[in-house]
Amino acid sequence: MVSQLDSLKKFSSVVADTGDIDSIQKFNPDDCTTNPSLIFKAVQSDKYKKLVDEVISNSKSRKFSQTEDQVNYIADQLTIAFGIELTKIVPGYVSTEVDSDLSFNTEATVEKAKQIINSYEQSGIPKNRILIKIAGTWEGIQAVKKLEAEGISCNCTLIFSLTQAIACAEAGAFLISPFVGRILDWFKSNTQKDYDSSNDPGVESVEKIFNYFKKFNYNTIVMAASFRNKDEIINLAGCDKLTISPTLLEELSQNDDEIKLKLSKENNQSFNITYGNARTLLDAAQTIVKITNSKSKIVDTGRNSLYPDRGTLNIDKARQLVNYKPTMSLENGLESYYGWLQNKI
Repeated sequence: MVSQLDSLKKFSSVVADTGDIDSIQKFNPDDCTTNPSLIFKAVQSDKYKKLVDEVISNSKSRKFSQTEDQVNYIADQLTIAFGIELTKIVPGYVSTEVDSDLSFNTEATVEKAKQIINSYEQSGIPKNRILIKIAGTWEGIQAVKKLEAEGISCNCTLIFSLTQAIACAEAGAFLISPFVGRILDWFKSNTQKDYDSSNDPGVESVEKIFNYFKKFNYNTIVMAASFRNKDEIINLAGCDKLTISPTLLEELSQNDDEIKLKLSKENNQSFNITYGNARTLLDAAQTIVKITNSKSKIVDTGRNSLYPDRGTLNIDKARQLVNYKPTMSLENGLESYYGWLQNKI
């Protein structure tokens, strides 16, 4: 029998959400995504002791004004070191994350992204193998716009709304990562409803984003992320990419129940959005990224022309739409990770 994982690969590009090299080799994904929490989990294994010790040893030959600077340097170099190893395993992209501490600082994000790309290139890894993972905050989207204009491809992550997703696409993001599980978590904590696979708000959010992008011909790839269970993955079969933890990849590989195509450009006729609603969303997105000429294909059939205006939303309102505090959690284990590294020095 064909496993659910193999069936899923017929509909979507499967991505491994881990820093563990053995897991990636086991499941043969197309790409790999990492973040500090995943790298922290990996480096605590004795399997990678040699790699960790080498990076820490190399750091001791450099001068730092304070321990914090050395810890930050080691963390960056470990991320690059793991990324280099991952490019030897997956045929496609490796997503490498900019520090979440920089998520509200455009210039610092751009600078860090360029440093990451430079480190990879110095190690013989071309930039077309790397996606720079940047939080989809207001400031992050500005950074994405700048980096994409310079030929650096970005994975705009922490996506929680359609407006935010459109803003990333309008900024030219190569790929976005809507967070299915975190959306579900928020609704469970803030509403009195019961949720299951039939009404999962995280799945519904990705469906809307995917259908909107296909309807209006955005090239930005939609990669659903942050899954809480296998059903969320199955219900998004057909999404461009799905980044999945080793635990859920294992579950899929051990199950042979049928998987059906759920999302496709051809089968999104049920997605219905009026011109007025589409224009309102575009107004907000364009205001967020300060774009005056739209790349979207929203057509006003009454005027038979593209809608190029930025709309009337003010900048503060647009910023609020993106930096959505209830769900914009940037915590990813940095404090624990940096503390662990400091004890290793």
